[in-house]
Amino acid sequence: MQDLAPIEAMASAPPLETSTLVGHPPPPSYEEALGSNPQYPPMPYAPAPAPAPALDMKTSVPPYPTQAYCPMYPPPPAQQGQPVTSPVVSVQTVYVQPGLVFGSVPVQAHCPVCSQNVITRLEHTSGALAWLSCAGLAIFGCIYGCCLIPFCVDSLKDVIHHCPNCSSVLGVHKRI
Repeated sequence: MQDLAPIEAMASAPPLETSTLVGHPPPPSYEEALGSNPQYPPMPYAPAPAPAPALDMKTSVPPYPTQAYCPMYPPPPAQQGQPVTSPVVSVQTVYVQPGLVFGSVPVQAHCPVCSQNVITRLEHTSGALAWLSCAGLAIFGCIYGCCLIPFCVDSLKDVIHHCPNCSSVLGVHKRI
């Protein structure tokens, strides 16, 4: 029974404080707030306006005012004795190859050196993946030549895309 007394004391709510702020009256009760002494006088309602008679819209709307044309910049002054020439315009063609991804297969690309649309020629070179595969095989005991197998497998090498006409490099695909 002694163990239940502290639990019952904890289950009750704390006492309600009825103190108010110093210098301020307590707020009114619900009944006092709805009583016959309202704080604000009732609003007088204005009568609804009468609807306007239907008029012809063309006669009731005044026309828009017109403004004189005033250019933003004055025209350039004309110089005496010099003929009017147009500026020289040079045209440069830019080829944009959207979505061109150099991978492990030949792709169709535009060569900027020889200005031809070509299908690239591939060259496989030993890259980081081939060397890491060789080192991994050497660590696991393939020291007697088997660790050199990654240098014979093209899918482990980097790919360089060349133009078949002028042999310029068009792109590189690195495995790692």
